Amino acid sequence: MELQSSLTCPQCGHVETETMPTNACQFFYDCKGCGVVLRPLAGDCCVFCSYGTIPCPPIQEARATGTAPCCQVGASP
Repeated sequence: MELQSSLTCPQCGHVETETMPTNACQFFYDCKGCGVVLRPLAGDCCVFCSYGTIPCPPIQEARATGTAPCCQVGASP
């Protein structure tokens, strides 16, 4: 399982590599380039699934095992 993901801000294009939490989905992220607050896109559980190069750990695990993710995909943050 990969825990590093590079987030790309859709507003300014700034890229920042961050360590993903393993015990929760991250709903908000402050861009270090322009300060805009990123939120998950509709249908995504967290900012890493929406803007990252690697999806969050629960999604990675679900894809690897073929099971449903433990996070609430599609839920409103």
